[in-house]
Amino acid sequence: MNHLEKISRPSKDEQRIAMESYSALAEALENLNKDNPKIEIEETQEKIRIPLKALKLLAEILKVTGQGKPISIVPIAVEMTTQAAADLLGCSRPHLVKLLEAGKIEFTKIGKHRRVKFEDVMTYKKYMKAKQKELLIKIMKADQESGLYDT
Repeated sequence: MNHLEKISRPSKDEQRIAMESYSALAEALENLNKDNPKIEIEETQEKIRIPLKALKLLAEILKVTGQGKPISIVPIAVEMTTQAAADLLGCSRPHLVKLLEAGKIEFTKIGKHRRVKFEDVMTYKKYMKAKQKELLIKIMKADQESGLYDT
């Protein structure tokens, strides 16, 4: 069964409730000091321990739902194919393979197939974003020094 077929825009009532819930949850999250707080289901008075990361994700879901946007959650595999990693980086698979072979991103080989860890791909992506930002700042400073950039 394709789960994407079930995705639809939230109703106006769902949006309203999500906005109210998001406001309350966001405020509660600011005052939390535990990594695994307990929440209580009012109807059953059942208390459930929830990881803080999961509650923050729920808050984000409520925020997006309150904006009337459909949402889908897709679990991310720990190891990825080279095509999935290339898609995540926004480059071609052959370019990603060159990065792997150059040692820019760690990988393992299973038979003929390369696999990369999600964390390694994200680390490389963050590194490249920081490098791009640094280069943009250098360009802006050079332009400013030559009088081409208004401050």
